[in-house]
Amino acid sequence: MKVAGRIGVGLAGLVVLGGGVLAAPRLLDDGGRATAPEQRLRGAPVPASPSAASPAPTGPERGPFTLVATGDIIPYPSIVQRSADDAGTAGEYDFRKILAGVKPLVSAADLAICHHEIPYGRPGGPYTGYPTFKAPHQLADALKDAGYDGCSTASNHTLDDGYEGLARTLDHLDRVGISHVGSARSAEEAKAPARLSAGGAQVAQLSYTYGTNGIPLPEDKPWAVNLIDKDRILADARAARAGGANVVVVSVHWGTEWQTAPDEQQKELAQALTASRAADGLPDIDLIIGTHNHVPQPYEKINGTWVVFGMGDQVASFVPADKLRGNQSSVPRFTFAPAAAHPGRWEVVKAEYLTQYSDMGPPFRVVCASCAASDTSLPAAKRSEYARIDQQVTEAVMSRGAGGQGLEHATR
Repeated sequence: MKVAGRIGVGLAGLVVLGGGVLAAPRLLDDGGRATAPEQRLRGAPVPASPSAASPAPTGPERGPFTLVATGDIIPYPSIVQRSADDAGTAGEYDFRKILAGVKPLVSAADLAICHHEIPYGRPGGPYTGYPTFKAPHQLADALKDAGYDGCSTASNHTLDDGYEGLARTLDHLDRVGISHVGSARSAEEAKAPARLSAGGAQVAQLSYTYGTNGIPLPEDKPWAVNLIDKDRILADARAARAGGANVVVVSVHWGTEWQTAPDEQQKELAQALTASRAADGLPDIDLIIGTHNHVPQPYEKINGTWVVFGMGDQVASFVPADKLRGNQSSVPRFTFAPAAAHPGRWEVVKAEYLTQYSDMGPPFRVVCASCAASDTSLPAAKRSEYARIDQQVTEAVMSRGAGGQGLEHATR
């Protein structure tokens, strides 16, 4: 059973998590503005919490669950127009057909997480593309229909329509019942991770971005978007763990666009986050999921924790020949199960990936390439196209030796 929500917050700078009251994690000390990578990773080590082991749940029966994540959702104007054509009614937008090809994969997971890259514009538009995106809010309805439980919202485009666009986006995600984390409408909301439930486990999701394309955070709302800060991420993870989270997932918007290999910021931060341990020796973070790069990046187990450096874009429409890789992405699927040696903890017992493609068509559709490559109902030429894309994504995903670490290629 899927349950989504938000771990509660209290007043006066206190966070109420799972019944415990904790000091709120500090915000960035530079006022929340984007800084250079070496500054974003600044700070002395965060002291380990006395024990980050979560209490064994006493509610639903403990068992395994699957978690699926997908990449950046960036509706370019051509995609918005496709949704209008699919709706067939003036002034309406329907993204459900665009996502129908991946709905079986997303809805079958116990937990499904998207990356909501862009804000919603005012009803009726105008809806715009690069460099400042605004999309129709009907996208939220399609995400719910596809089976998503939660979305990360911290990205370099979060403030493309200012704070008003940020708030409008979160309002519509609330309207359809999708949890969210990474941007906030209040200081209290910013302190709390998103909370998802599956298999008897409480799963906390956190979300951060390297910056906001030079758009400053509102002076009176420095908490509006979570920016990458190693110390804050670890403090937030420990607060979530102490508040009852059995699994902590960190979504991070990072890296160098159009580059398959992780850059130094990604490698340095991944190493620091996965190396962090509580006093009992267990990791503070159970899974790291990356976005932003437009192209699939490798998976790697670092210090015993899986890191997906970059999934690539799930919904995007790049046309120039040198950017067609931007229409390819991977879909990580991790199976968590209770850790026998550590009550209250779940661990990854199976790591898989599928491949995905924003097929320009016409009509534009997002498809599971690794699923469709062997679909005999499709024309041979189309199967061959999907098989080629599947191979290209696989080469990127496996480029740092994930196959030898236990990562499996799934086809459905």
